[in-house]
Amino acid sequence: MQQIGTPIDEVGTLVRDGGAFYLRRDLGGRYLLELQRTPVDLVEKRVRLRGTLVGPDLVNALGVAPE
Repeated sequence: MQQIGTPIDEVGTLVRDGGAFYLRRDLGGRYLLELQRTPVDLVEKRVRLRGTLVGPDLVNALGVAPE
């Protein structure tokens, strides 16, 4: 299990579930994302996530960009 404060740099699929966004990780599992902007144009597409782990499976996203 990763520790809070761990930098995250992963690739996966951006998923929207209601008002929440998740990264479905290529390595398995998913991260709930805290986002500064809503990347609706990237939903259901492969993306690279960069951010910081701030809770169990919760990432404060610094950036979400096309992979």
